[in-house]
Amino acid sequence: MNASFGKILQILDHGTKEEKIDVLESLVSTNEPQIINKMISKLDDPDIEVRGEVFSALVLNNNKIARVLIDNLNSESKNVRGFTALILANRKEMSAIPLLINLTKDSSSMVRSCAVGALGYLNAKNAQQAIHDCLFDSNIEVKKSAIKAAIDIDYKISEKEINEITKDRDDEITSLLALIKRK
Repeated sequence: MNASFGKILQILDHGTKEEKIDVLESLVSTNEPQIINKMISKLDDPDIEVRGEVFSALVLNNNKIARVLIDNLNSESKNVRGFTALILANRKEMSAIPLLINLTKDSSSMVRSCAVGALGYLNAKNAQQAIHDCLFDSNIEVKKSAIKAAIDIDYKISEKEINEITKDRDDEITSLLALIKRK
């Protein structure tokens, strides 16, 4: 698709799902900050397919768009904060690690889960304390992401902490912790 700048923004704001997806597929190599920001805002689109297409387009974009992505970690939208954290991890943006560590304290459990998962994916050994803290998060999904991150960075969890975490009686947590015990 060879749409004008204004037409791209209009479609992303008001187009049908199919129109948005068509435009997003054509934007995989854009480096225009205003369009990148508009794409990032669509991580909050009501349609999961549109959000998925945005995610893919931003991960696959080979341009230097890290700064624009990092700036969106402060978005008011939890979807934008969380999915941008995962996009940065998939792009192997190591410079985002300090900001991802901060996001492990976000008010949204979804954002905390994405941030700690991103830290594990980036093998952020300097994020051990943040990962450790998330092991005891009030949200079970954050705990699961933290256990997986601990496995990813080869972080040792003490037997006492494992016993504390398993009080949730969650099968997935138990399976993940069994992987840690085997290491």
